[in-house]
Amino acid sequence: MVDDRDRGCPSRRAVLAGAGGVGVSPLLTGCQTYGDATPTAPPPLAYEPAAGQRGAPAKPLATVADIPVGGGKIFAAQGVVLTQPAEGTIKAFSAKCTHQGCTVTAVRDGTIVCACHNSVFDISDGSVRSGPAGQPLPEAAVSVEGNSIRLA
Repeated sequence: MVDDRDRGCPSRRAVLAGAGGVGVSPLLTGCQTYGDATPTAPPPLAYEPAAGQRGAPAKPLATVADIPVGGGKIFAAQGVVLTQPAEGTIKAFSAKCTHQGCTVTAVRDGTIVCACHNSVFDISDGSVRSGPAGQPLPEAAVSVEGNSIRLA
């Protein structure tokens, strides 16, 4: 049996390696960046008004009656937790845990709980009751008009 290398032919491995390199090089050149200019998009809104409603008042997120006294409700899609620590007092906080960015998972017994690593926050001011989170939940801006709660 005559080996292809004895006739001066490249091995199958050499042919495949060469073909693979040719196919990858156009892809790699598309990944080059030029200069420092990186386009940045504006940060997303916590609540996106429906089409045609820009400039119009935001749709109510909830009513005061929807938020239990001594508890709260998580609005994950809007990234906010609404609480009512005392009757008629509405507070709003980011739903993003300050430990590692998980969305908080429950509001119970006067606390906001993140089940990712068991951080617990106070419903009245967002302060850390137990860690590993080291920072309070940031407040979110809301307005209460009559019985309606809107993101500001």
